[in-house]
Amino acid sequence: MTIAPVSGLTYDELCRWYPDEDGYRRELIDGELYVSPAPSTRHQTVVVSLTAALHAHATRHGGRSLVAPFEVWLGERDVPQPDVLYLAATHRDRLSAVRLVGAPDLLVEVSSPSSRRTDLLVKRHLYEASAVPHYWVVDLEQEAVIVHDLASGGYADPRVVRGGEVLVAPTADGFTIAVDAVLVDG
Repeated sequence: MTIAPVSGLTYDELCRWYPDEDGYRRELIDGELYVSPAPSTRHQTVVVSLTAALHAHATRHGGRSLVAPFEVWLGERDVPQPDVLYLAATHRDRLSAVRLVGAPDLLVEVSSPSSRRTDLLVKRHLYEASAVPHYWVVDLEQEAVIVHDLASGGYADPRVVRGGEVLVAPTADGFTIAVDAVLVDG
């Protein structure tokens, strides 16, 4: 279950409260702390499959692919740890030794029943406000990928992409992948 027990936090406060790694994912979104337990086997299988494809793509194009837990610094009160991210070669200067500072070119969250609301509403709003060009939510309950692409002024209406179709992220060095290659079994 993802919980939001406190609000108004800064990143410095989070680091003081939880200086050591304990197996929980802690994200700050608009100053609220979101804590998530370890994910399921299928969740991790999907993350690994997608990361492998993104890594191969990054190797060919000079980009970078990273997985959680890894911080994306979008502001003092906004430090999510998306499941998977891709940074195009032209934006590698945003990457430090410990975090990404600014928006990546593609963010992917693999939704579970406990994180679905956060992924579809809270994080969508954050990523839209932070001008993330492509935000994908792999919805394991619906066996689909919900695609949010940045248009002028915000995200266009989301598209639901299912098996037999292809996902495309033009600003992620033209990354494409079949939905069937993403929705793998655990």
